[in-house]
Amino acid sequence: MKPQQPSPVDTAPQLRLRMRVTRGDAIAVGPGKVELLEALQRTHSINGAAKALGMSYRRAWLLIDELNAALREPAVRSITGGAHGGGSELTAAGIELIRLYRAIEAHARQACHAEIDALLALLRS
Repeated sequence: MKPQQPSPVDTAPQLRLRMRVTRGDAIAVGPGKVELLEALQRTHSINGAAKALGMSYRRAWLLIDELNAALREPAVRSITGGAHGGGSELTAAGIELIRLYRAIEAHARQACHAEIDALLALLRS
């Protein structure tokens, strides 16, 4: 038997910042792409990162391709050969993108701490 998930009204409200950098209608950098880079950093594989996030390999590959095309330098590079047939790794640009994205989120939360607390206080807990 599955454990019961708490209903939305049973959980404390939380604020989630969802920062996106857009270029026209396209999302160049966003939370999904950053999470994908973090998963790739752990797994060293697009397929492994996709599985960890519950998405298809094709979707993960397309997101990485979009991200690489949007950046001056690619965030991910493929590694060929090896006993396991290669894989993928983050470049210095990919590592820096994650660092900057997470730092901006942390600074935004810190700068807006009082307003976030006041907003959450308006909601039922």
